[in-house]
Amino acid sequence: MATRIKEKYLNEAAPALQQKFGYKNVMEIPKLAKIVINMGLGDCKDNPKALEVAVGELATISGQKPMVTKARKSIANFKLREGMNVGAKVTLRGARMEEFMDKLVNIALPRVRDFRGVSDKAFDGRGNYALGIREQLLFPEIEYDKVEKIRGMEMIFVTTAKTDEECKELLRLLGMPFVQAQ
Repeated sequence: MATRIKEKYLNEAAPALQQKFGYKNVMEIPKLAKIVINMGLGDCKDNPKALEVAVGELATISGQKPMVTKARKSIANFKLREGMNVGAKVTLRGARMEEFMDKLVNIALPRVRDFRGVSDKAFDGRGNYALGIREQLLFPEIEYDKVEKIRGMEMIFVTTAKTDEECKELLRLLGMPFVQAQ
């Protein structure tokens, strides 16, 4: 069973991209390769219970068990030792990635207060897009009453597009609400 995002890509986005950029081969058409979700948990270095809760929330949002990231080197000013837990990340591919993209675009982003769209300046020059959100409460799976601390997260949309313009067009066709230029 194909997800809504997959059907939208196959029926609308791929033909539109092929026509706009003039690809000769269908394998040239950019597609979403993976979504990496990262949550910084530097404040949890002393509190293992808070780390567990945050990792659980990220698992609930993504539908996949996150990997806990560790500090690469010690930094005295931050009271950080090499090997301490400082974050959690999860890499989504395939059907889970499509489900997450669908949920993000249709449910989570419209719940942002005073939402006008996401920035169209967060491209990296190689056809990838970064998006940060300030709170995990945007996702419907997170129960408001059980949240101990509001945490933000970064999402990286990795595509097979060669340029930022191709990536932006792909994400726009998949439903990403970019800010309208004034």
